[in-house]
Amino acid sequence: MTSSDSLDTLESLQADISKLIDCLPNLKHQQFIQQALATIVRLAGNNIDRLDWKILSASLADMERGFELFYTYRHVRKVTIFGSARLSPETPEYQMAVDFARFVSQLGFMVMTGGGGGIMQAGNEGAGREKSFGLNIQLPFEQEANPIVEGDPKLIHFKYFFTRKLFLLKESDAVALFPGGFGTQDEAFECMTLSQTGKFGPVPVVLIDSPGGDYWRSWSEYINQKLVKTGLVSPEDPSLYTITDNLEVACKAITGFFQVYHSSRYVGDRLVIRLKTELSAAEVAQLNDNFSDILVQGQIESSKALPQEGQDETFELPRLLLYFNQRDLGRLYQLIAAINQMGTPSATTKAHPELK
Repeated sequence: MTSSDSLDTLESLQADISKLIDCLPNLKHQQFIQQALATIVRLAGNNIDRLDWKILSASLADMERGFELFYTYRHVRKVTIFGSARLSPETPEYQMAVDFARFVSQLGFMVMTGGGGGIMQAGNEGAGREKSFGLNIQLPFEQEANPIVEGDPKLIHFKYFFTRKLFLLKESDAVALFPGGFGTQDEAFECMTLSQTGKFGPVPVVLIDSPGGDYWRSWSEYINQKLVKTGLVSPEDPSLYTITDNLEVACKAITGFFQVYHSSRYVGDRLVIRLKTELSAAEVAQLNDNFSDILVQGQIESSKALPQEGQDETFELPRLLLYFNQRDLGRLYQLIAAINQMGTPSATTKAHPELK
């Protein structure tokens, strides 16, 4: 086949895609459907290996299962719990995770875990089967589904870690980490990296030690000594997380995060912070005095929803608008903490922190 023939075939496939899209019953997201299909067609015209196609196909199958499951629960707030698969029910860490999951489920959250044993089972046990998700991974050891979620329709078996972690973070309104091994450390640092770079959140991240334990406090000392003091991360980056061995403090770190702050998104170059209650002019002025260093231009301003947010389910909520530098994420978390100390907490504080 000549290059001209290949070009003709590709153009013919793209025309077929356009016809297929026109026949779809739901064209609400036509632009993105067309982009996804066009990407696959372009790949088909390139020289990629059979293994590449297997990875692509399995990844899409992973994501299909996740998207279908979580669509039903898109307006339910959720906490992801990470921790070791090797900790037995007799350990204080296990019981701490059971109690934490029970408390947050009573606050209205559902609980997501990796679906395995140890801390994952503890999280599902505390929340109960009805309020639990299990996002399991196919491994040759250590990762059979725990009895709490086994057989439940809210249990998914993922082929790849990266698709599994995508949903464990994408769907979460808060993250709690208990002691664990390499996997838990990987999850902790990924949470920090994605938070630090603005690819995840803002959401509260809580690192929970057993009573009197020092697993995360020792981890924090390493961060401060080897990363903060040497300038490898910003001095404000520890504001991305809370470390405690007290469950009341852990739960308040989560609920307090959404006391006045509701959620945020970008509209063009502006960060739009949605609030549960409007701030006074004096309070906005105070924010400008304290956080002008994170603005690339202008000031923090009160606003109603922008015209581009016409389809947003949070359209009626008051907003703050700012040109955030998208670099100082630790300071952004400090800004959110300051916002939560202002205004009058909404009567709907227990409502879902973000309608997705």
